[in-house]
Amino acid sequence: MSDKLIIFDTTLRDGEQSPGASMTKDEKLRIARQLERMKVDVIEAGFAASSNGDFDCVQAIANAIKESTVCSLARANDRDISRAAAALAGAQRSRIHTFIATSPLHMEKKLRMTPEEVLEQARQSVRFARNLCADIEFSAEDGYRSELDFLARVVEAVINEGATTINIPDTVGYAIPELYGNFIKTLREKVPNSDKAIWSVHCHNDLGMAVANSLSGVKLGGARQVECTINGLGERAGNCSLEEIVMAVRTRRDYFDLDVGIDTTQIVPASRMVSQTTGFVVQPNKAVVGANAFAHASGIHQDGVLKARDTYEIMRAEDVGWSANKIVLGKLSGRNAFKQRLQDLGIEMESETEINTAFAKFKELADRKAEIFDEDILALVSDESVTAEKEQYGLVSLAQHSETGERPHASVVFTVDGREMHGQSDGNGPVDASLKAIESHVKSGAELVLYSVNAITSGSTESQGEVTVRLQHGGRVVNGVGADPDIVVASAKAYLSALNKLHSKADRVAAQG
Repeated sequence: MSDKLIIFDTTLRDGEQSPGASMTKDEKLRIARQLERMKVDVIEAGFAASSNGDFDCVQAIANAIKESTVCSLARANDRDISRAAAALAGAQRSRIHTFIATSPLHMEKKLRMTPEEVLEQARQSVRFARNLCADIEFSAEDGYRSELDFLARVVEAVINEGATTINIPDTVGYAIPELYGNFIKTLREKVPNSDKAIWSVHCHNDLGMAVANSLSGVKLGGARQVECTINGLGERAGNCSLEEIVMAVRTRRDYFDLDVGIDTTQIVPASRMVSQTTGFVVQPNKAVVGANAFAHASGIHQDGVLKARDTYEIMRAEDVGWSANKIVLGKLSGRNAFKQRLQDLGIEMESETEINTAFAKFKELADRKAEIFDEDILALVSDESVTAEKEQYGLVSLAQHSETGERPHASVVFTVDGREMHGQSDGNGPVDASLKAIESHVKSGAELVLYSVNAITSGSTESQGEVTVRLQHGGRVVNGVGADPDIVVASAKAYLSALNKLHSKADRVAAQG
């Protein structure tokens, strides 16, 4: 068995299935490049057959990424597999990931297929995919709740047809660590050709045990690939967290005896990028990447850390990308320094025009805020990538008045398909008035299901506010993110961002969990 653990990141596919986490092509490309900088082994770029938009995203990532393997999901049918192969055609290293459900519940209720029909479709799909790509992963959806003997037959058959990786997902987060690890172990022992493929685990976090289950699948079950996402992003309670898996294996190498090829100093930058792109804020006490992950409030703890860090720290903050020196630029910084910082942060811009536009926005921000942090730059560039695309709605200006004892009033100027619109409204507060002023013209009919404010950087009232707005309309849920030192302006930006995503309707096909 290999002594290396393969890290398979599915932030851009399974992570995006989290309600409201949909990303544009440029946003996905930026995250994919950061994953490559982090030296992720496999990047699951999307589900190419689900929509033309997803096909374009997979294709763009396949053409851009040089070091990591780029993967596309496909259901077990010729059309999906062909679309995946076409999207991956430009990749230096590609993988087709095909799946079909194997649990009695899924076969009967969802697929309406007999076990023998599922077995045959799995076999034929892998055979077809193997003719298009050398690297084939097969997933048995809801594998942990499958009947062991039947699952063993399916796995043996697809390995015979050329599957190089076998994934046994805990699709609904039902597993318990010891049971899941032993399930993988027993299954491998039942499959005669199990040594011909790498075994993989893909666990969901419904009971809060995705990381523990995955590590059990590695230690007890002999799996050598873990499927995970940045920040544990994913539908329902989320997926197995990449940063926790990587740091657990690295910190406890004495127990796991495995190597990971990840550049851990890129973990925190990746976490920030995914959080700011999707609008899903990282909880402060989140392991590894939370703001409090390396904070010590107890006097006893502080005293111990000052005397010897390893009294209360099992890993170093700088090893995962935290830096005490976060201030990078100010109002006197030049264009070359700004351009170099973009490169250091893994942000690639296609033209000098884009860099000049971003630099102009940086200068504008620096006039309003004395100290510019990495998080500010990421938010600025993220906002710039959205406005660079053809958007239906865009903010021009905002004026609001609020006074104790008076009802707040807002006037908002924004564009709709390039035409300026002027909206005015009263509200319960300046934010409420501003959003109602926009809605008075747009009349989207969307329901506001989440509004949250997060300081991009801590320690100063000068910090930019990052606002997340989640809208729901016609069965679709989207997140909009806006950043500005003025919370009311950030709120208007976030609302318009969400409206743009509602307007950009992409037909999506539900994928595996």
